[in-house]
Amino acid sequence: MQRAGAALALAMLAAAPAAWAAPPAAAPVRFAPERDYGPFVYEAEDGRIAGLSVDILQLVQRHAGFEVTMLPPRPLAEQLAAARAGEVDLLSSLRPTAERGEYLLFSAPYVSVPAVLVAPAAGPGREAPLSLKALAGQAVAVGAGYAVEAPMRAAHPQVAWQAVSDDVVALRGVAEGRFRAAVVDLASFHFAVRRHRIAGLAPAEQVGFEYRLSFAAPRRQPELIARIDHTLARLPVAERQAIVQRWIPQPLQQRPARAPGATAIGLGLVTVALVAAAWGLWRRRAGKRPADAPPARELPP
Repeated sequence: MQRAGAALALAMLAAAPAAWAAPPAAAPVRFAPERDYGPFVYEAEDGRIAGLSVDILQLVQRHAGFEVTMLPPRPLAEQLAAARAGEVDLLSSLRPTAERGEYLLFSAPYVSVPAVLVAPAAGPGREAPLSLKALAGQAVAVGAGYAVEAPMRAAHPQVAWQAVSDDVVALRGVAEGRFRAAVVDLASFHFAVRRHRIAGLAPAEQVGFEYRLSFAAPRRQPELIARIDHTLARLPVAERQAIVQRWIPQPLQQRPARAPGATAIGLGLVTVALVAAAWGLWRRRAGKRPADAPPARELPP
């Protein structure tokens, strides 16, 4: 079963919660952050690792009582390779996929955000917003190894997909005319255009994919994921909300009512998916492989 080891560790938590309240006598958890996946995890100008996922991890760390060692930030593909090689203990800001599930276990999601197609903004002398269906044979950037890459390639094989290291590279490529468009998550788009001063771009459509972001650990460490899930389910709501509000603009946190005839993009689509009960979530997931295709409309790196 996909998460049998994690389920066993969670059963241990339920049976003896007091034992899990004390810090474990174990080596520090080696956390491998992405280099440029703001606002979730990124390297700031002063070298600090910052972001929503980092703040959530620090909150979990305080309540769960384990120590974290910060590894050097690298692109996602490199961090995933390091996890597969056993060089790291924990990653953040990941959506489960079947491929990743071969060597990783995932926590419950702590935030969710939609992926969108980004293109040059429409305006005087510019064409109307694009759609993926209209981009046959054209270069569209997507993060290499990102959870959205495989579903997009499968759903839109007519597009000339260009795998790049991160969303900033993708967006700059669109702004500079090297790519016709890019697929990124909505929160990352807003963060990147502000931080890196990338002008002239706008979301064109939702692509039918949600980034339900989780922590992940190698499959040999089910007890770490169990501890994280146990803690996520019990974090004070006010503390979690304060972190989300600090990193994601308020208009993005609520799904606005869509007027008749409104376009599909519906900006402002980040939904906080913090867990109410990890045990109940695992019961629903038991025996299921991680989702690797766009889910039915449920809502994201």
